[in-house]
Amino acid sequence: MEELIEKAKILQEALPYIRRFHGSTFVIKYGGSAMVDKRLQESFVRDVVLMKYVGMNPIVVHGGGPQIDETLRGLGIVPRKVEGLRVTDDRTMEVVEMVLAGRINKQIVSLIGRQGGRAVGLSGIDDGLLLARKAAPVQTKSGPVDTGRVGEIREVRPAVLSALIGAGFIPVIAPLGVDTEGNSLNINADTAAGELAAALKAEKLVLMTDTAGVCDRDGKLLQSLTAADIARLREAEVITGGMIPKVECALNALAGGVSKVHVLDGCVQHAILLEIFIDRVIGTESLRNSLESRIRHFEY
Repeated sequence: MEELIEKAKILQEALPYIRRFHGSTFVIKYGGSAMVDKRLQESFVRDVVLMKYVGMNPIVVHGGGPQIDETLRGLGIVPRKVEGLRVTDDRTMEVVEMVLAGRINKQIVSLIGRQGGRAVGLSGIDDGLLLARKAAPVQTKSGPVDTGRVGEIREVRPAVLSALIGAGFIPVIAPLGVDTEGNSLNINADTAAGELAAALKAEKLVLMTDTAGVCDRDGKLLQSLTAADIARLREAEVITGGMIPKVECALNALAGGVSKVHVLDGCVQHAILLEIFIDRVIGTESLRNSLESRIRHFEY
């Protein structure tokens, strides 16, 4: 009976957050180990379905880097990245579209359906959701690098998302864009999530990753970051690789009107629910400290 009472207390603890965020939009970038570990997959999907059932509006933007790399290598193509962005020639673009819009997108939609949710899969190409243009060459110490068919978003047209949300669906979005000539472009998933969150004035942007957060040069986790902090850490080459698009999209989303951006360790089961619903004063000290070491925020 004590265990049941404790569960009831947890539900009561969640009530103020359910009331506060009812009707709010949450854009969730889903990637990393949470996409390939079956236990974490189920945990994530159930969390998203629960959010929808209690009146929130989750939107899932998924990555697929490891799956793309695996497929490329199987075709004899060596994956290449610059500053966290995939160098995308025409052959690589075909693989990106096949893996993201085909295989992964439909898998996530199916998983949501199996947990009782209603989801619709689409990409940024559909209805011109993510209008983009070819990105400028990346400036590196050895000179500019052309990333090929990597796109930068120039406009978000979220009408299709509003229609799906209003009809009770969870949109699941593959990060592809389209230019004015109808050519598909590869969009970084973090960037796509950030731009969508800003366009929708989302309550929260959640970036799921495999790391605990941004660390300083000594490996110490940083609780929060400002634009000045990010600029300093990038200049010192402390923030590198795949963390670069994450911090950039976080700052852009905040500047665009998103209330708060979270970077969560996707290897923690139910990380989204723990961040949104649970008062961290409740629970054992070791559990609370563990969560604090895994969940990081970017905010002004």
